[in-house]
Amino acid sequence: METWVNDKLHDILGISDKYIGQFLIGLAGKSSSPSDYVEKLRDTGTVDIDTKMVNFAHELWNKMPRKAVVEKLARVQEREALELQKKNQSYKLLSDDDSDAEEGYTVPVKKAKREGKRQFRRKQESSDDSSSEAEQNMDRDDDRDESSEDSEEELEKARKQDLEERDQFADRLRKKDKDHQRQVMSKSDKKAYEEAKKRLQLETEDRKRIIPELRKKSRRDYLKKRNVDKLEDLEAELMDEEYLFGDVKLSKKERREKDYKKGILTLAKDHKRAKDLEKVNRYYMPKDDVKPTEKYEEDPVEKGVNYEQKKWEEEHVGAAIMRFGAKDAKKKNKQKDYDVIMDEEIEFVQALQMPGTKSKDDEPELSEAEKKVLSIQETRKSLPVWPFRHDLIDAIDTHQVLIIEGETGSGKTTQIPQFLHEAGYTKNGVKIGCTQPRRVAAMSVAARVAEEMGFKLGNEVGYSIRFEDCCSERTIVKYMTDGMLLREFLGEPDLASYSVMIVDEAHERTLHTDVLFGLVKDIARFRPDLKLLISSATLDAEKFSEFFDDAPIFRIPGRRFPVDIYYTKAPEADYIDAAVVSVLQIHVSQPPGDILVFLTGQEEIETSQEMLQERTRKLGSKIKELLILPIYANLPSDMQAKIFEPTPPGARKVILATNIAETSLTIDGIKYVIDPGFNKQNSYNARTGMESLVVTPISKASANQRAGRAGRVSAGKCFRLYTAWAYKNELEDNTVPEIQRTNLGNVVLLLKSLGINDLIHFDFMDPPPHETLVLALEQLYALGALNHKGELTKLGRRMAEFPVDPMMSKTILASEQYKCSKEILSICAMLSVNNAIFYRPKDKVVQADTARVNFFRPGGDHITLLNVYERWEETAFSTQWCYENFIQHRSMKRARDVRDQLEGLMERVEIEVVSNPGDTIGIRKSITAGFFYHTARLDKGGNYRTVKHHQTVMVHPNSSLFEDRPRWLIYHELVFTTKEFMRQVIEIDNGWLLEVAPHYYKQKELEDTSKRKMPKNTGKAREDVTRAY
Repeated sequence: METWVNDKLHDILGISDKYIGQFLIGLAGKSSSPSDYVEKLRDTGTVDIDTKMVNFAHELWNKMPRKAVVEKLARVQEREALELQKKNQSYKLLSDDDSDAEEGYTVPVKKAKREGKRQFRRKQESSDDSSSEAEQNMDRDDDRDESSEDSEEELEKARKQDLEERDQFADRLRKKDKDHQRQVMSKSDKKAYEEAKKRLQLETEDRKRIIPELRKKSRRDYLKKRNVDKLEDLEAELMDEEYLFGDVKLSKKERREKDYKKGILTLAKDHKRAKDLEKVNRYYMPKDDVKPTEKYEEDPVEKGVNYEQKKWEEEHVGAAIMRFGAKDAKKKNKQKDYDVIMDEEIEFVQALQMPGTKSKDDEPELSEAEKKVLSIQETRKSLPVWPFRHDLIDAIDTHQVLIIEGETGSGKTTQIPQFLHEAGYTKNGVKIGCTQPRRVAAMSVAARVAEEMGFKLGNEVGYSIRFEDCCSERTIVKYMTDGMLLREFLGEPDLASYSVMIVDEAHERTLHTDVLFGLVKDIARFRPDLKLLISSATLDAEKFSEFFDDAPIFRIPGRRFPVDIYYTKAPEADYIDAAVVSVLQIHVSQPPGDILVFLTGQEEIETSQEMLQERTRKLGSKIKELLILPIYANLPSDMQAKIFEPTPPGARKVILATNIAETSLTIDGIKYVIDPGFNKQNSYNARTGMESLVVTPISKASANQRAGRAGRVSAGKCFRLYTAWAYKNELEDNTVPEIQRTNLGNVVLLLKSLGINDLIHFDFMDPPPHETLVLALEQLYALGALNHKGELTKLGRRMAEFPVDPMMSKTILASEQYKCSKEILSICAMLSVNNAIFYRPKDKVVQADTARVNFFRPGGDHITLLNVYERWEETAFSTQWCYENFIQHRSMKRARDVRDQLEGLMERVEIEVVSNPGDTIGIRKSITAGFFYHTARLDKGGNYRTVKHHQTVMVHPNSSLFEDRPRWLIYHELVFTTKEFMRQVIEIDNGWLLEVAPHYYKQKELEDTSKRKMPKNTGKAREDVTRAY
């Protein structure tokens, strides 16, 4: 049937798809007639109803197998028995005596045949037997029907009760949020009053203490200014007298006054000259009772290290050397300076130049140091968006939805919220929201806007990222990651507290951004007063405009200088080494200007940083100073801020960055870009259910975006570590949206929590693959977040409150059953910091490995992580303890922050935090309840295979179970490097899988193969691997 439907579809529509065919067959089965089927097809709006389609609909409906109306056997027997019983009642038995017939007994019914009369008694007896048998069968069938109906009723009753509990739970959450907000407001008001009162008291005391000093300072400043003014007046007065009365004979008194004024002027000038001479490089013995009245201004040359000692040595060494000839012989005999010859060099070929809006001869943009000299207002005025502020506000006032296109660095992110605030969009307690795809961008931009607006970060201007909320009730401009805005929809589905919502960096098309598009588009129709701005840095604004019902596009002209593009002559085998060589090559041979290198992640950045430091150390003073600065998401804020600091004179800055520097951050001073052509992307295989972070080639759009970073302040150069042929033939035009290549479990759970049940018809800009969506629904059903009708359960609603993966949130909720929620919280917090707990310095490899092994505990890596956190907690979260045990203190602090937030959410979802430290079985069962998808078993060949998909996987060498090799494992994640490695594994019992996921695993899949023969030295006996926990 499906084959026939697909063939017909191909003939009529020109396309055929398995899922479309199944949909049409299912719809035909539900239709009562061909005309009803045609009407249902027309209502879907998916196909045009023409003659061919009507004929196809009639043929398909006629081909559909129809169920014949067959009466149940018990009902047939019951009906026959009743008819027979009625018929029997219409007859009377005849007596053997003939006189009875002669008495004139008349039969009121038709005469029966003689044969029938003879067989009547036998027939009656048999009919009685058959009717009793029919009644018994009918009773059994009725019991069966009643039991099935009862089970269905129980299921429906349980479903309705669960939905009712879910709605009650959601109402309690909303009430908690409302009460908490009111409580925070009252507390903050009281706190603000106390702070104001305290400030007034301090102000009175400070005024008494500081005002006398301020008066003295003011007097000194006034006297300095008055001194200059008086000297100028006196000099002008003498010049006027000389001009007017130079030829006139003066009296004795007038001559005396004139000489007196000249003497005063001469003394004042001598005094000023003497003060200037004090700044000459001379040494004075310091005195304790003398305090300097003004700051000593040092000559720039003298600012070097050990300047006085070097000068003294040069003078004395020079005096001790015997010299012959002329004094300028030193300059003539000076040796010629040679360029540093590098051991390795990469040959580049220049391609076409990327044109800019400015020419090479135009004046370069202001550097960061020059911008700091300017006032904040002058800096704002220098941005490209400033001249268009009035036009932009007029366009926002006129249109509800506006697409804003402008290059990175034009000021869209920092200035547009300020323009809106100045235009009155934050009145009446409403906010302006701005989403960012990355945490680093949200934090850095919020800090910059707070500085420009003159507010403290966290008050009027704040940010909200995962596990960190830097906002208050006074916040009017809020920057947040797109994921945090999605979570805000749970508590505020209509975004009533926002007057404007800006979706920034829309061109990056992250998973959360794509979901946001559909949600904010729907809200904009529901709330005409909400202004929606979609900001993009690339030329795909037309696609956004088409999606948002042909919204107008506001283009901000950029200021980009031309960029010369260079490709390698031949492909590079090791792009990290090639990037390091290219940095040194540019540093030695190219004019001043900072370098930006794009790498895929933290590991590559740290490796490149070590290689650069080692090679620059070998070159020593042969090359100028090279400042190596990394930037990635997990870097602390203070280290991230270093990339924005001005480059010192005579030095060059090289920034090793992930693709965050493509659009999210604007770094001034960059003139050279090194592009290896790779980045990390989430790759999800819907068939196997495996998700991994894979290094993949970038798209042409990303390559051009990276090259554009070199033309921000002046004409620049971009060095691509791949060939021109590879750019033209191997790179895709645009990056595949994340929603089409990632796991959608979290998104589906969130949309279900928002009441969006029809995910197939949800308004995605680029719909995700059907397989991925179906697998996400299956996974959530297996976890218990959805019921058999696809509706959100109470468990699913509680899972949606946690900003973690659905499997991890199920683990947290399962800990309530096994009474180990405190330990599970610590484990989940440690798992959330991306394996950045232990570090392994190259010079102390043995000590670091020994320290790591000391933390191992029986049961697996999760128990080891719990042990690390608990021991750190026992030391009162000591930094020194972390250094001694080769543990990254920054990662541990982040894990503590994550744990604190998760613990706060436990109270929100009505779970008591209890501890059971001695029971590791409960901990491992809780993890199994959430991560039963990630199960692997040891096969006969001594290899681990996943239970469902039979994929060969390996235990990671850093795991505590690397040598133990238990038969059954659950892993946290799969990482593909040279092989598929399981990270963070824990040992389980196969019986637990049937306990926590009976609907997912069958008994046959979990048969214990321990009794079967195993190869030698590949696995241990069950008795050996079973430990007492």
